[in-house]
Amino acid sequence: MMVNGVRLVPDPSGALWWPAERSLVVADLHFEKGSAYASRRFSQFLPPYDTRATLAKLQQLLRTYSPRRLICLGDSFHDERAPARLADDDMAKLRHLAGLTEWVWLHGNHDPKLPDWMPGQQAGSLTEGGLILRHEPEPASQAGEVFGHFHPKASVEIRGQRLTRRCFVTDGARLALPAFGAYAGGLDVREPVMLAQFKRGFHAWMLGDAAVFPIAARQLFLRTAG
Repeated sequence: MMVNGVRLVPDPSGALWWPAERSLVVADLHFEKGSAYASRRFSQFLPPYDTRATLAKLQQLLRTYSPRRLICLGDSFHDERAPARLADDDMAKLRHLAGLTEWVWLHGNHDPKLPDWMPGQQAGSLTEGGLILRHEPEPASQAGEVFGHFHPKASVEIRGQRLTRRCFVTDGARLALPAFGAYAGGLDVREPVMLAQFKRGFHAWMLGDAAVFPIAARQLFLRTAG
């Protein structure tokens, strides 16, 4: 995959490998979404194990790629109180992983500021090597933007069966990452808010079990309720 002249490698986990910078990029971890939904503010119950599952995925990626840096594109935590809700075991795991590589937290709309005691560095955005990494794209789209926020997913029909998966979305100039978190959910790439980000067309790189598959926009359909 080429984005603004930069070679990037999409991983089936939903992470992005940036070979030239030996960096892994992930978006929308949404740590502690389960514990947020278990609070009285919500009527829906989700088992509070999403953080543990997401950390396990990150640990496997660090073993596979041995990056010098991990960049999180915002909404790493589901809300501003989420860091305080981390279980002791999960906090210990996070600190262990942060000790293996440089860790960069970019701010998102769910976590505009993280506590100072969080391991790693914090920033609003990161501009480097032809790319601009941030949580949300700017209103005036800029070549090289790599962002999360939208949790893209796509649907195709294969041998009469409809298949929906999380996906990367790119027009060659900009790139949207899928949500990495276990409970993050997704927004169909054919929805107007997503189409507005890629007005000149795009490919959806759909996540498979062992590979990522580029699918032209014309081959996708909008998944409707029911």
